[in-house]
Amino acid sequence: MIAQVRPSQLTEWLETVRGHGEPLVLDVREPAELRVASVKANGFELVSIPMGVIPPRLDELDPGQPIACLCHHGARSMQVATFLRAKGFAHVANIAGGINAWSAELDPSIPRY
Repeated sequence: MIAQVRPSQLTEWLETVRGHGEPLVLDVREPAELRVASVKANGFELVSIPMGVIPPRLDELDPGQPIACLCHHGARSMQVATFLRAKGFAHVANIAGGINAWSAELDPSIPRY
């Protein structure tokens, strides 16, 4: 089962998995979406790889590193999290509600689209 973590719960999740390595937030949105709204790394590494190119770029990710997947509302990131888990990634979560919820719960300066 993939952990569903609201943005307001992310700091707590990061702390619970930090013993497995430096946590990563994997933003799987498209470049045009990143230009509209993005999060800032704070207590985690931030990497952007669009969902459609995760399979050929999988070797850029460490299967032992904790990864929380982020998209617009949480659907694409859940698909990526499920894919990563199937590929042997041990500590994977989905950021439920995506960047839209991040804006509402943590940082209203992030544009909602």
